Amino acid sequence: MDALPGLAFTPAVGDHAFSAKQRALLAQANELGRERFAPRAAQWDEEASFPFANYEDLRNAGFLKLCVPESAGGLGADYATYMMVAAEIGRFCGATALTYNMHICSTMWTGVLADGIPMTETQRAEHAQRRALHFRRVVQDGAVYAQPFSEGSAAAAGRAPFGTTARKVEGGWLVNGRKIFASLSGAADYYGVLCTEDKGDEKPDARDTLYLAVPATSPGFAISGDWNPLGMRGTVSRNLSFKDVFVSDDEQLMPRGVYFKGAQTWPAMFFTLAPTYLGVANAAYDFTVQYLRGEVPGEPPVKRRMYPTKQVAVAQMRIQLEQMRSIFLRSVLEARPNPSKDERMRLYAAQYTVMEGANDIARLAIRTCGGQSMMKHLPLERLYRDSRCGSLMLPWTAELVLDRMGRETLYEAGEKDE
Repeated sequence: MDALPGLAFTPAVGDHAFSAKQRALLAQANELGRERFAPRAAQWDEEASFPFANYEDLRNAGFLKLCVPESAGGLGADYATYMMVAAEIGRFCGATALTYNMHICSTMWTGVLADGIPMTETQRAEHAQRRALHFRRVVQDGAVYAQPFSEGSAAAAGRAPFGTTARKVEGGWLVNGRKIFASLSGAADYYGVLCTEDKGDEKPDARDTLYLAVPATSPGFAISGDWNPLGMRGTVSRNLSFKDVFVSDDEQLMPRGVYFKGAQTWPAMFFTLAPTYLGVANAAYDFTVQYLRGEVPGEPPVKRRMYPTKQVAVAQMRIQLEQMRSIFLRSVLEARPNPSKDERMRLYAAQYTVMEGANDIARLAIRTCGGQSMMKHLPLERLYRDSRCGSLMLPWTAELVLDRMGRETLYEAGEKDE
């Protein structure tokens, strides 16, 4: 890895005029990644077990409160800073970065992003009071929050109401339903569940989406199912079920109706899976360079860099990586409420470029390093499997991104064919 002024390395997001806070956080993330996360990554993959040790390191480093405002005792990182740090963590352990995203979004959505969502004065006051409770849990207790979306339907893609429901009762809500691919299952203290308010009629509406924190100890809450996937095995994303689970009013992560507004106002809130895969792409590139230079620890110091075919392949990988970094960083830096059409299109393009590009770089890495790269004691085959998972993830799968881009390019808001 090359070095940048003020840093001993080039971050996964590439070169940028980082602030002093960003440099410090990136340096800390890189150190944690190199010294702690990378040596353990194979273990979580082999066992399909959750990286508890990494989370203890994140907790001790203060990173669980990364996006909690400084006024609430957190580190006060903004959206762009989080995305930079997440990519650096993903460079060393994809499963840790991917699950860390679920936790951080629970604080970022209720924090800096919520500040840009339209609310009434009453909603704003309610939200300020309730998010203080959640921030306090993270800051003082080191609590971990999950963020289960998927149900096996179109709901996670924003195309239908969630099948999981919450009915208003005295003092709170009764939650019923099921979630699948629920990362951090069995590891989180609270599950930030998206569900549809049950108003007693037969017309559920996505505008009535609720965002509730369900304590892991709640009666009626259960975790089930096996977990033996292709990649990102350390996320431990099993099934959750809710049977008349009582959740108090104070557990609302957003006031009634505000999540739907947030999804419309802040499309960049759904881009936060991408830094993990930018990190994985960097890892594949980093390993290839090390391998061709004969510098992989524990391997014979055999150099393969003198072959023109290897040089061309590395050049191709670097070109693609630079393209990914550029569109990613621009999209991150211009993320804001109510983006322009060009900014939104660029965000979609960045998502597609990173998610598909990560696997393409991993493919090139395996082809370039040859048969040895298939061995499980080396990281490339794990990086390849992990990288393939990105474009499958809701709400912005590769197919859905292409669909959105094509439709929103050819149709302005409100337009339709006769």
